[in-house]
Amino acid sequence: MVKASLKTFFYVGISLLLVSCAGPQQRAAFEPMDLNPKLQSGEYVQKVENLLIIMDVSGSMAETYRGRVKLSWVKDLVSRLNKTIPDLELKSGLRRFGQGTFAAVSPTAMIAGFSDHDQAAMSKALENITNASGESLLNLSIEAASEDLETTQGDIALIVLTDANEMDDSALESAKALVRQYGERLCIYTVLIGDDPKGKALLEEISTISGCGSAVTGDDIYSSAAMAGFVEKVFLARAGDADDDGVLDTMDKCPNTPRGATVDADGCALDSDGDGVYDGLDRCVGTPKGVTVDNWGCPLDSDGDGIYDEIDQCRGTPKGVTVDAAGCPLDSDGDGVYDYLDMCSGTPKGAIVDATGCPTDSDGDMIYDYLDKCPGTPKDATVDERGCWVLKGVYFATDKWEVTPASYPVLDEVVSVLRRNPDLKVEIQGHTDNVGEAQYNRELSKRRARAVMGYLIQEGIEPGRLSYVGYGFSNPAASNATPEGRAKNRRVELKPIY
Repeated sequence: MVKASLKTFFYVGISLLLVSCAGPQQRAAFEPMDLNPKLQSGEYVQKVENLLIIMDVSGSMAETYRGRVKLSWVKDLVSRLNKTIPDLELKSGLRRFGQGTFAAVSPTAMIAGFSDHDQAAMSKALENITNASGESLLNLSIEAASEDLETTQGDIALIVLTDANEMDDSALESAKALVRQYGERLCIYTVLIGDDPKGKALLEEISTISGCGSAVTGDDIYSSAAMAGFVEKVFLARAGDADDDGVLDTMDKCPNTPRGATVDADGCALDSDGDGVYDGLDRCVGTPKGVTVDNWGCPLDSDGDGIYDEIDQCRGTPKGVTVDAAGCPLDSDGDGVYDYLDMCSGTPKGAIVDATGCPTDSDGDMIYDYLDKCPGTPKDATVDERGCWVLKGVYFATDKWEVTPASYPVLDEVVSVLRRNPDLKVEIQGHTDNVGEAQYNRELSKRRARAVMGYLIQEGIEPGRLSYVGYGFSNPAASNATPEGRAKNRRVELKPIY
């Protein structure tokens, strides 16, 4: 929101001196249209008793728009507005934001009024502003307006002129607070200096808050006729139309319609979606029937997920979480843990997961349960990719079953695991590849399993905790079509029995 404010007095002074050469708009003399005859004839009546103008003199107003310094634009527009206002019983004030000529002072201050409208005094205040500098803190000016208007009686017009350059939503929030304070008495009008699209969107949103304002650009109201139309809209209403809805009191069947509401030919406010908020004030026209709405006619969305409360099946979703059409957080992998909580997205369907969305590993062997072909492996047991307790490094001579000394370290680890788990029994399973006769391989695998069992008994494991079986090549762990697969199939596994 902080704007470039290091423009020197010299740069801006020269820029302002060059304004007269910028183009035909700037060279054309301004002749204000006289609106007093409309008042004197009784055709129009005054509808606003108070005027507060907030003008931007911050650093970005030293930049140019259409070959002209923005500060010159805003001063010219305020001057034209001041000269076009007819003779009214009006209290007025002019407040600036940005230091402008007043370096090292408050970022916002009243520079004319708040008092009986004095055209000469306001013109003099404008003349005293000769340069632009400082931060663009429109929000502070709007907050200060809360005190400026405290003693006012009657309706209020707040006119904001700014380029809205690099502003955030703080000005919008301040405007909402001001409308809550002054209610239907206050109408907010915004004038964009320049063509910044984000600034334009922000000012349009600010102008709609009161329900009776409007947003225009400086180009829109620059000519004498356009300025007169703007002043007429802000300050005047047709006589005999007390609620200013465009229907004369003699024909108005619904007097005292809230300002800004759209009415029919009888002066009665329209509510096309039947939500209890009149069209013109309704920011969400077309709300489905029966849906609860807020004061602006928008369906309630208490958790701010974009799904109305009436159809939100998961109210209370944390802010910023992506939801589906039912208002529930997404669960892309269908594991029952919402994506925003899921630390293991992409879990296969059907896998059991924990509270973080990660697959469980009940036996702690680093193989998820949904992949574990051998659940219940004791802690510290060495497992393969299937989660099975395979004695890797147990070797036998070809066609032999005696355990070789090279296998002792692996078997000693098994002894340690069994000692740490005294209630654990194991079935020692011998397996081979498919080379040779089935009966031969079955007998060979059985003898090898028995040899492993003998070693464990020799190391002090109770025989009652051990059993053995030989499967030959009937239960392969991998394909026998490759040497690597056959090597994996020549194995001894331990099956825990609890």
